[in-house]
Amino acid sequence: MSTTKRISIDWVLVALLLLLIVIGWFAIYTADFDETNASIFNTARGYGRQLQWIGVALTIAFFMQLLDTRFFITLAYPIYLSAMSLLLMVLLMGATISGSQSWFKLGAANLQPSELAKYGTAIALARYLSSINQSSSFDFDEQVTVAGIIALPILLVLLQGDAGSALVFSAFALTLYREGLSGLVLVFGVFMATVFVLALLVSFDVLVGVLATILLITLAYRRKATQQDIFIFVGTALLMFILSHVVSQPIFLLVLFSIGAVILFFYFNTRRVVYFMITMLFAMGMYVKSVDYAYNQVLKPHQKNRIGVILGTIEDNKGVGYNLNQSKIAIGSGGLWGKGFLQGTQNKGNFVPEIHTDFIFCTIGEEFGFMGSLGFISVYVLLLIKIVSVAERQRSRFARIYGYSVASILFFHFAVNISMTIGLMPVIGIPLPFVSYGGSSLIGFTLLTFTLVKLDSERGMYL
Repeated sequence: MSTTKRISIDWVLVALLLLLIVIGWFAIYTADFDETNASIFNTARGYGRQLQWIGVALTIAFFMQLLDTRFFITLAYPIYLSAMSLLLMVLLMGATISGSQSWFKLGAANLQPSELAKYGTAIALARYLSSINQSSSFDFDEQVTVAGIIALPILLVLLQGDAGSALVFSAFALTLYREGLSGLVLVFGVFMATVFVLALLVSFDVLVGVLATILLITLAYRRKATQQDIFIFVGTALLMFILSHVVSQPIFLLVLFSIGAVILFFYFNTRRVVYFMITMLFAMGMYVKSVDYAYNQVLKPHQKNRIGVILGTIEDNKGVGYNLNQSKIAIGSGGLWGKGFLQGTQNKGNFVPEIHTDFIFCTIGEEFGFMGSLGFISVYVLLLIKIVSVAERQRSRFARIYGYSVASILFFHFAVNISMTIGLMPVIGIPLPFVSYGGSSLIGFTLLTFTLVKLDSERGMYL
């Protein structure tokens, strides 16, 4: 077998990435336009500073293409550990901006390590998964290791007070699904998310009562279930409801956990399905109570208010719902074709807060209308399809897994950012990749995507 090296850069992928960077800069320019000094090099304005960051990002992208692909495989774990070290350091000496201690102040610039942590986690996950035997599923030790790789940055970012950035790492579940994780895990995740939302909208008695009824019907229709099983289930369900009203939440959770552990022990020794059903009921009861406890005792007031606005339990267009309301007004005012470049009245009047970062899509919606927004979304969808296609054609498992990680992260950012600007999701403060203003995010996404460009360019090095 010869090892002739062939460099074949996918220029379509590069062109799509550069197109988004250009679109992003123009969106930032019109969002932060200053008529008194319209020079694109005016570093006193966001568009001038972003132009500098674009220059840095393109320089990094160029030099990455000069590296050998073995560089990324060999240094995958050191890169991950370096990113985790930065997350630890920012907890000790970082600056607090917008309520989260997640920034390093470097003179006139700010660095957000969580953006680099996405790259480190993606490359470490690819390194580990490509090193284990390929199979249809992961064994327990592999699951623990993978969970640890993903959970560590989530924990460190949560400690910084940046729940939005922490949520991004959940996107790696899509990569794991491609590599053999059971689809039931994703279904279970969707189910738990649905119960989470319902737990904020309806009472404990109603929600858990419905779940208990479903479990009881399932139990009753099983051939091996006896009347004694049904009485046991109903009796323990009533006990749980009584306890939920007479003891405090922490004690309730402790009691339910203790009883549930004992019942689970009986299930493993007798294999009677009634014990399994009771354990499931107790687990759901604990989960619903935990959601209520976390919402009222753990989340910060502004986080609870944002969730309340989306769920319709809070209506305050001049207060907590102001950002979202102004965002929808700006996008809706664009109509079919938009108001034209530099003609957005909502943008120019500073009616939409964070217009050049979290709500940059409002600029596109107002000035280029529905058709412009549709065109922009189409470009993004094409990019995601292209990245998945690139990932699938890789001969190396490392490159394929890494490609899916890139696609998962970009998809999460894209879907959540646009959803929160139109009111489909709470405002959690994550950027639109390559489009939102910010040097840290641009550098992070450049590292993510142009590493893939490099890996793909040498996919045919073995003939």
